[in-house]
Amino acid sequence: MLWFLVLAFSLVILTYRSKSTRRRISRNGRPIKSAPDSLPLLGHGFKFLRPRHDLFDWFVACQRQYGLETLEISVPTLPSGVVITDPVNLEFVLKNEHLVSKGDFVKSRSWDLFGNGIINASGDLWKAQRKAGLKFFSGSNLEAMVEDVLPEAYLRMKSQLLKHAEEGMTIDMQSVFLDFTSFVMGHMAYDMNLDSSHPFSKAFDYASDQVGRRFQNPLYPLTEFLFGFKLHRALTEVESFGKKIVARAAQRRSRVAFESLITNEEPAFDTLMDLLMERFSDRTIVADSALNFLSAGKDTTAQSFTWTFYALMQNPEALKALRDDIRAHFLNHKSEHGVLKLSIADLQPANIPLLMATYYEALRLYPPIPFEIQQTQQDVRLPDGTFLPKDSVVVWCIWAINRAKEIHGGDAAIFRPSRWLDEEGKFVNRTAFEFPVFNGGPRSCLGRKMAELMASFLLLNLLPSFEFGQVDGTSSRRAQNSLTLPMAGGLPCTVRTIS
Repeated sequence: MLWFLVLAFSLVILTYRSKSTRRRISRNGRPIKSAPDSLPLLGHGFKFLRPRHDLFDWFVACQRQYGLETLEISVPTLPSGVVITDPVNLEFVLKNEHLVSKGDFVKSRSWDLFGNGIINASGDLWKAQRKAGLKFFSGSNLEAMVEDVLPEAYLRMKSQLLKHAEEGMTIDMQSVFLDFTSFVMGHMAYDMNLDSSHPFSKAFDYASDQVGRRFQNPLYPLTEFLFGFKLHRALTEVESFGKKIVARAAQRRSRVAFESLITNEEPAFDTLMDLLMERFSDRTIVADSALNFLSAGKDTTAQSFTWTFYALMQNPEALKALRDDIRAHFLNHKSEHGVLKLSIADLQPANIPLLMATYYEALRLYPPIPFEIQQTQQDVRLPDGTFLPKDSVVVWCIWAINRAKEIHGGDAAIFRPSRWLDEEGKFVNRTAFEFPVFNGGPRSCLGRKMAELMASFLLLNLLPSFEFGQVDGTSSRRAQNSLTLPMAGGLPCTVRTIS
């Protein structure tokens, strides 16, 4: 297999080298520094074939060696490209989507999973989906989520945790969190029940894993042709689910409209599906967009909770400090059926600074979207003077950026929530270009506030009530291959109630 990869890389290299008119990446007329560990002919190709955690480690090593400097990378299956780390360059890229955006390299690999959804869309199609998303993630919907949906979702979770605590059984908290976010997004956006055991959830997780591998496997068209039956079946399941939720939404809208004629009341069309169907007549676009929002809403949010709990279990002092802080401020807070009665005001960063700092510190070390690839749409010159010809690849590894000492201090590699607090103990955020977890510019994350509210609600309720313990192997977890950051093997824990 290795010789076959080498031969394939060599053929691709010869193809690129034959384009004699191709202009080179440069700064002040000279080539820029190359990232380390480049091989003759193959460049950094083998680095990108390494397991995901090894690739992240390599990006961190590059950043530590060269700081915020822009580095050239050479991969046979990619056009010429650079790795950027400097927040100034990243701000330029994120604010100028007409110059640098997802190109054919990314879209061709992700199209059969994300289609015309907001992740791949551009221009008017993207704008229309974003407007629908902005309306859905509005204050009234978030209030309903905090007051009605989150308590119900938490009670379901609490029942499961109590059962495992009573029976002394371990529980996979990653699966628990995915059930929680699936329930919330299912009810909020699609008016349906959904959990991690649903065939769609399993199919989407597998497809995301395999699509993620395409970015590291130059021969994926061949390997999928020969061995991709399971992937094709998963993609078919995802597509079928998309059609079903659109059909279901159409039926519900018809029923509600008919009932409104009888009651003479204005029909309530306020789910995300309603907003999308009002903007698009093409059901394929509605399905693609709905699945994109669903993936972003449930998967990345659940993963952020998983890594937050992992970080807290690895840092018992930080866990104790947060638990004590919650008890001090919410000890006498009203509760109902064992769930704190919380409002959006209770969950603002100003009222829970240490909790928000803890969540953001976990996001910093374990970003749900750890890696981004885009392409220049025309010749571009970055703020640091680097010239990029049209179609050049621009890569930034959020995993490495968030560990940069130049940005986050000399202890950037360790978990320290207090770095997000000022001298008065107030939560202080960073710019999107120093902390690009929620993206930035026109494509800044629509669900950021929803994720913060869910995280705050969970931590406030879970930490004073349950103690989670590590089991064998929990002390060292790695990310699974995916487009996002699921934890390989989940997060198995012991659980007991706190009296």
